[in-house]
Amino acid sequence: MKLLVTTGGLVPADQWLDAFRAALPDCQVDPWTPGLPADYEMLLAWDPPSRLFSEQPRLRYVFNLGAGVEKLLELDLPEHVQILRLQDAGMAVQMAEYVCHAAIRFFREFDHYDRQQQQRLWHRRSLQQRTAFPVGIMGLGVLGSRVVEALRPFEFPLNGWSRSRRDLAGVRCFAGAGELGDFLAATRILVCLLPLTPRTRDIVNADHLRQLRPGGCLINIARGGLVVERDLRAALDSGQLAAAVLDVMQEEPLPADHWLWQHPAVTLTPHVAGMTMQDDTVDQVVAAVRAIRQGDTPPGIVDRARGY
Repeated sequence: MKLLVTTGGLVPADQWLDAFRAALPDCQVDPWTPGLPADYEMLLAWDPPSRLFSEQPRLRYVFNLGAGVEKLLELDLPEHVQILRLQDAGMAVQMAEYVCHAAIRFFREFDHYDRQQQQRLWHRRSLQQRTAFPVGIMGLGVLGSRVVEALRPFEFPLNGWSRSRRDLAGVRCFAGAGELGDFLAATRILVCLLPLTPRTRDIVNADHLRQLRPGGCLINIARGGLVVERDLRAALDSGQLAAAVLDVMQEEPLPADHWLWQHPAVTLTPHVAGMTMQDDTVDQVVAAVRAIRQGDTPPGIVDRARGY
């Protein structure tokens, strides 16, 4: 079998070429360049150009170098091409760390202590009631479930919302559009872990932000397209939201003149909440290649109709 690699500048392609050549010694692994022979069957990619697919009509499997597959779905690939997404690849524990840090920082008001340090103020704030800070996780797949597991020891009330019904220990689970309002009304710290699809784009909008408990915090580590940024600004300025912690934005890299850089209630990181781990990714792709060779269904196949 022949495997192409294109990383879109996300990481140096040579690192992946060396790793896959070592892990798949009987597979030809090459970097994509225009004009290659049109006989490659598999592709490892991040944000590949559309011309690649017209030049490689025999491609059958595309391994996405990340969790979100919306960029591949936008390319309108031939029906015979199957998209496979990474199911964890070391990202889940990183996202759990990120959410725990952000939620605890907000609850314990460590941002206030940061500002007091700059002013050389020694002032203890009253400890708040944990029960007044219910955390709601939007998206209860592999990543969301791992975040729930990490939050449990801190004893926040936990809510979860997903498209279909889930049952997680210690979590009040909501499902479907009909229960979204109840989920939001029960939530003060909102964690976004949904895939970006036509149904979820702009889901964090003015109407939904108004339904959250007042003085809350938004933590978005999924996709910037989930959040209407002008509505977020209005919620922060009105006090409906007290803080926002954003790892992803509508436009990345974030333009230097964007309001998010300077807003006092916003904390930004440059899309680092869940970074793809090479060893884990190689293991997943190798397992999928072996399944394909044996005639089995590989794990992680994307349902194009659902968008994940």
